[in-house]
Amino acid sequence: MGQVIALTSGKGGTGKTTICAGLATCLAAEGSSVLCIDADIGLRNLDISLGMRDTAPISFVDVLKGRNALSEATPHPDIPNLRLLTAPFADRPETVRFQDFGALLETAREHFDFTLIDASAGLRDGFHFAAAYADRILVIATPDPASLRDAAEAADQLARMGKENVRLIVNRVTPAVFRSLRWTVDDLMDEIGLPLQGLIPDDPDVVLAAAHNRPLILCTDRRAALGCLHVARRLRGEKVPLLRIH
Repeated sequence: MGQVIALTSGKGGTGKTTICAGLATCLAAEGSSVLCIDADIGLRNLDISLGMRDTAPISFVDVLKGRNALSEATPHPDIPNLRLLTAPFADRPETVRFQDFGALLETAREHFDFTLIDASAGLRDGFHFAAAYADRILVIATPDPASLRDAAEAADQLARMGKENVRLIVNRVTPAVFRSLRWTVDDLMDEIGLPLQGLIPDDPDVVLAAAHNRPLILCTDRRAALGCLHVARRLRGEKVPLLRIH
């Protein structure tokens, strides 16, 4: 039985979608079967981070409404074992019934090793229906006070939902920031109330890869790509140390 992992954030601009794509491509490149679901209805862009901008992926609502089968989820053109269900433009989050989305995820568990959900930013409806049926939840934050405060609020809401397997990823960490936070990593986790799943370094190659319509891991094996690989291996149960930020 596969795992469903929701990636959430307390605010926009944390790089949640980039990390979702990075983890999905790393997991698939190392042999796992992976389904990505862009749950950000009306503001989808996971296809860009995956390097699938020129494809015409079907939406998860098409599957919910029986217009397409889950097996028709759009395959990645360059990475075997990776498929995408995008978010629709026309629908609204409140039109998606929780139980229907939960049934889709239950089917996905039977066919994929990992299903990664890119939830909408913030604590709106998309946050709740993405998190409700997830086996694991990753809260993405950047190392600035506003983002960390919002991550703490997301952690509180997830706790009120009864979600226990929740971890924090701090994105866009620079060497200067890492040096300033290094002695307070434990304090940071205590403040937000979540264990740390990984650190992802700031990386200009993220923008370059998207501009060239390529997944990050096919452009570089350093910085953010390496950080995503470490986190992906940890999700698979491997004992991998936190990435060192130089």
